Amino acid sequence: MNEIRAIEEAQMKKEIDEFNVGDTVKVHFKIVEGKTERIQVYEGLVIAIKNAGVGKTFMVRKNSYGVGVERIFPLHSPRVVKVETTRVGKVRRAKLYYIRTKVGKSARIKERLVKKQAAPAGPASHT
Repeated sequence: MNEIRAIEEAQMKKEIDEFNVGDTVKVHFKIVEGKTERIQVYEGLVIAIKNAGVGKTFMVRKNSYGVGVERIFPLHSPRVVKVETTRVGKVRRAKLYYIRTKVGKSARIKERLVKKQAAPAGPASHT
């Protein structure tokens, strides 16, 4: 059992950008056509993440010419070059399958705003 875990640990990527469900991401995916290789960018909304160690996958949905297209990417695959987060979404659930039925403005996810940290308040001097 420990041997299997050791093999899985060797296959897992170490430097992964952090992203969550509801984020808009750009997935740089390596495509092999015959002898040539190229990197194609797939941009969309992350609607699900399935955690399973080396088999961790995430589902990205985008609208292409008015048709919703979903694609599942294995996170630790050598074909996934990098994942960039373009927009951080504000959601309250782990799976966003309800987005499939939404059209137009109702299909949008609000953006999460990150608050800036205020300077620590020191002792106030009154003069």
